Amino acid sequence: MSDLAPEPAAPATPDRKGVGGFVRRYWLEVTLWKRILLGLVLGTILGLAIGEQAMGIKWIGDLFVRLIRMIVTPLVFFSIVSGIAGMGDVKRLGSIGAKTLFMYLALTVVAVSVGLSLGVLFQPGAGMDFAGTTPQVLGEAPTLGAYLMSIVPLNPFAALSNGDIPAIIFFAILIGMGVLIIGEPAAPAVRLFQIGSDIMLVLVRVIMELAPFGVFALVAWVMGTSGPETFIHVFLLACALVLGCAIQSLIVHGGVIGLIARLPVVPFFRDIADAVIVAFSTSSSAAVLPVAMRVAEKNLGVSHTVASTTLPLGATLSMDGTALYVALLAVFSAQAFGVDMSVAQYFMVGLVCVIVAVGTAPVPSASLFMLAAVLQVIGLSAEQTALVVGFILPFDRILDMTRTVPNATSDLVVAVTVAKWEGELDEVAYRAKPVE
Repeated sequence: MSDLAPEPAAPATPDRKGVGGFVRRYWLEVTLWKRILLGLVLGTILGLAIGEQAMGIKWIGDLFVRLIRMIVTPLVFFSIVSGIAGMGDVKRLGSIGAKTLFMYLALTVVAVSVGLSLGVLFQPGAGMDFAGTTPQVLGEAPTLGAYLMSIVPLNPFAALSNGDIPAIIFFAILIGMGVLIIGEPAAPAVRLFQIGSDIMLVLVRVIMELAPFGVFALVAWVMGTSGPETFIHVFLLACALVLGCAIQSLIVHGGVIGLIARLPVVPFFRDIADAVIVAFSTSSSAAVLPVAMRVAEKNLGVSHTVASTTLPLGATLSMDGTALYVALLAVFSAQAFGVDMSVAQYFMVGLVCVIVAVGTAPVPSASLFMLAAVLQVIGLSAEQTALVVGFILPFDRILDMTRTVPNATSDLVVAVTVAKWEGELDEVAYRAKPVE
């Protein structure tokens, strides 16, 4: 044997020549949120340039949203079951669940207060004239009892097939608790559900590579068909909503991270960019759920156990933007019809807003369908409610994009905070800059 060992081979360098090298260097190696933001900017420019012709590329955005929604149901089911089964102790489920529900409820109450306050401050409905507005009659809002009953599925497989998220969450919690109670004999099932959850998260990562194209098409469609004049027609309402969402996301949610979780705020907002941009472009809390779970575990250091429990619940229960918006619309409607609201009515409106926000479906424009229940509190008729909705509906898409952002930030704030309380947060990963 020779005393001279062969020199180690030089590490392979990526081939940056040709089309493949160009795509790798200037696209795949660029941080995802930057690519999504580029899609948003280019979509805005194209939409303004070609107007309603942007409808021709809307299908690209619809395809992206369809892919995201395709993955939501199995992701929620596998994640919740594996998260609960992995706790190892039934008491931990009660601890995490109670803290999660408390945080979501508290943040919703704050959001309603912000919406009511900004409505009084901006007076967006004062002097409103509904002449020329086409009334839009809505279906009757479900009662709280009816909503709670719908959470318990008569057929769990039908709920899975129909994508009924509240019912899926309830069923998955029961399955997870059953596995947890059985203990060691259920170890193969725990492994199966964990593998299923891992597979879903890999699929999310693959689908998110299409996000820049989906965002580009959706924003081009919105700007091409609605345009910036949307903010001129409802300028005060839009300003109040944008300011309210900024207060809720930056000040309230940032305050929770800094003062309650005792963590630096900058890494949080830096690392959730993917989820925020997808929330803005899709206007759907359900659609952003897979991205939020990936962001929470990969970027923020939240354990799988906490992320898989808090975030699916948040997609259904945490609607800070919706609560804020419905409260703002209630004040707007009262001002438009000359209703002088009393302190008691403000309190009742706030209470009902919290309830309907919890029951609002995590899909675009769903909050408008809950407005009737709130306006009944201040004595507005079904015909008056139809006028308000008819006025808002043409402008609602851009407003909906704005109010979905605090829904997403609320979910991630609660996940990080609960993880910190439970000792399930990797603070090194939280503080570190994520690597794509």
